Amino acid sequence: MIVTDPWFYVTAVPAVLIYGIGKGGLGGALGIIAVPLMALSVSPVQAAAIMMPILCAMDFFAVRQHYRHADREQLKLMLPGSLVGVGLAGLLMGVAPESVLKLLIGGLSLFFCLQYWMSREAPEPPAGGGLSQVRAWFWSLLSGFSSTTIHAGGGPASIYLLPLKLEKVTLIATMAVLFGLVNLAKLVPFTLLGKFDSMNLMTALVLMPLAPIGVKTGVWLLHRVSQDWVYRLCYLFLFLSGCKLLVDGLAG
Repeated sequence: MIVTDPWFYVTAVPAVLIYGIGKGGLGGALGIIAVPLMALSVSPVQAAAIMMPILCAMDFFAVRQHYRHADREQLKLMLPGSLVGVGLAGLLMGVAPESVLKLLIGGLSLFFCLQYWMSREAPEPPAGGGLSQVRAWFWSLLSGFSSTTIHAGGGPASIYLLPLKLEKVTLIATMAVLFGLVNLAKLVPFTLLGKFDSMNLMTALVLMPLAPIGVKTGVWLLHRVSQDWVYRLCYLFLFLSGCKLLVDGLAG
């Protein structure tokens, strides 16, 4: 049995493709558009549950495409905090108000974008050592937490990674590998909380063929758009994501 409402597929098809394009080449912040689009026709919880298996399929194609170019040092810094964030979200998902998290991430995302646009360049990353590790842990923990609760981990991860001014392929590859591992970890709390029923899984299976199409489209765009434009698009998507999260948080 699958979702039969035709309006669901009007929103779900572009949502899955957009998420795949972000996975393949235009940054994780783009993915936040997917669940709100699908939530126009089903509940946000159901939308998130349907997207989860599709995200894992996208991760397979994105990681296979990009893993050789990922920054392993940044992954070592970010992965522990991300996994702690996933664990905390799993414990608190049924209790913590989503509106507060949305307001926090949305406000920080907009502040970071405004700082970038006012200075005409991304802020310089702080000096290395302990401060850099604290920044990595803070933003990656927030990324893992928000990724688990509202599939919006790209914003916090972008706030940490964008100022590092990595080469565009390295930036996208690092995001792809990080969220590939995070999404695998998210399967545990989603399963334990009973969010995978037969309808959601079968609907996800119907939408699954769109995953490689979206990722391949993102990869195609990545290699045909200049590095400056990739960063401009990442900041634009981060800004749009922040606006959407603020609106949702205020409404909540």
